Amino acid sequence: MDPILAAGLAVGAALLAVGGTYLVVRRPRADDLLRADELREAQARGSELVEQSRRDAEQLLRDAELQARDAAFRRREELTRELETARAEVRELERRAERREDAAEQKAKDLARREKQLEALKEKLADRKDALEKKAKRLDELLAEEARKLHEITSLSREAAEKMLLDRLERELAEEFAARIRRHEEAVREEAGAKAREVLATAIGRWAATHTAGATVSTVDIPDDTMKGRIIGREGRNIRTFEKATGVDVIVDDTPGVVIVSAFDAVRRETARLALAKLIADGRIHPTRIEEVVAETQAEMEKHIAELGKQAVLDADVPMPHEKLVALLGRLRFRTSYSQNVLAHSVEVAHLCGLMAGELGLNTQLARRCGLLHDVGKAADHEMDGGHPKVGAELAKRYGETSKEVLHAIAGHHDDVTVDHIYTVLVAAADAISASRPGARRETLEKYVKRLEELEAVACGFPEVEHAYAIQAGRELRVIANAHKTTDADAVRVCREIARAVERQLDYPGEIKVTVIRETRSTDVAK
Repeated sequence: MDPILAAGLAVGAALLAVGGTYLVVRRPRADDLLRADELREAQARGSELVEQSRRDAEQLLRDAELQARDAAFRRREELTRELETARAEVRELERRAERREDAAEQKAKDLARREKQLEALKEKLADRKDALEKKAKRLDELLAEEARKLHEITSLSREAAEKMLLDRLERELAEEFAARIRRHEEAVREEAGAKAREVLATAIGRWAATHTAGATVSTVDIPDDTMKGRIIGREGRNIRTFEKATGVDVIVDDTPGVVIVSAFDAVRRETARLALAKLIADGRIHPTRIEEVVAETQAEMEKHIAELGKQAVLDADVPMPHEKLVALLGRLRFRTSYSQNVLAHSVEVAHLCGLMAGELGLNTQLARRCGLLHDVGKAADHEMDGGHPKVGAELAKRYGETSKEVLHAIAGHHDDVTVDHIYTVLVAAADAISASRPGARRETLEKYVKRLEELEAVACGFPEVEHAYAIQAGRELRVIANAHKTTDADAVRVCREIARAVERQLDYPGEIKVTVIRETRSTDVAK
């Protein structure tokens, strides 16, 4: 039975029981009977309640039936959708299975076709193998017959013929090997030259340093000429004390407003210049004050030199060496070579060495260290015997430099010793690059004139040349050829021969352009 219908019937029964109980409870006693109309009214109310309960139960039953029908309809729709989905999946699986079956059939067909092709190929290979075996057998027979005939013709044994053939083959191969070795050597030489030019060009292009020529004459400005007398002092005691304390020569001449400080040692000269400037600014010039100021200036100069050396080490980006080597590097700030500052030159060489080492896959930091210390001997070469490479190597070893590469680069960058390390070659190349940059160094007049004369002498050594002139600071050579001894074709040959002779006989930076001029002049007089 439906739960809702059962509930309705239960409610109606309960109401009926209540009505009956009411009637039973209210049953009249003998002494107090109800009136008939009240009884009928109670019965009518009970009937109404029963009827109402019945109607409510029927309504509940109808509602329950509708809800059950709706739920059944929805469930049927859900089952229908699930069934359709399952059918669709089944159809998709059937299609996939059909496609796989088709693919399997196609693969089976392909395999069968390939097996047929393979069988055919095996048959062909077998036929070719048989043919080759027959040809090889025939070839062996022909070779044996040929060898027999050769033995009969030459009357040589097999061993003698083999030896003759091997000797001839060895000679031919030796010549071929020699030719190939020469070709490979030339190729390697050209490739090495191209690589070297590339490395040098890359290093030069990546490092662009400024070049300034430091003055070698130190002068001190004075406010007026009366200061000259105070500098000299009574009977020259001030100037003698100053020269003794500083180790320089003080030149006081008629030049107005200037006192000249002269010394071979640039550090002493700079110390004396600073001390004299302090004395002039202070105004107290006497022997005791001179000694105090000179001592103070020397201490400041030592500190300044150490700072210059440390800054150079930092600029070169290398580990800090011994403090004595740092001080020697700082002293290079006051040393010039052909007007090029040696400390700036050392820093530039360090960077060039690092760039080239990077291109070659070497240790860039070690290369920069070699370049930075290569000219350290110039700071003390006037105090020790030997050239600056030897002095620099001794000082570096004395002050704790243990790297063999660094010591060898210092000692051998001018080919004073046999080159055993690649870093020495890098330092020599970087040193030449830094020194030959345009504007890096000034050439003395005597050396300049000598170079031009040697250039002209090379050209004048040819019999076809009448005159030769070096122009453009030696970068061009103008040659006047004898028109009676040469032709236009000979002028081209002579020009090339002069250029080759200059390359062989002279050392020069850059390039030299050779121009040969030949002309015929005809002169006549009109009367």
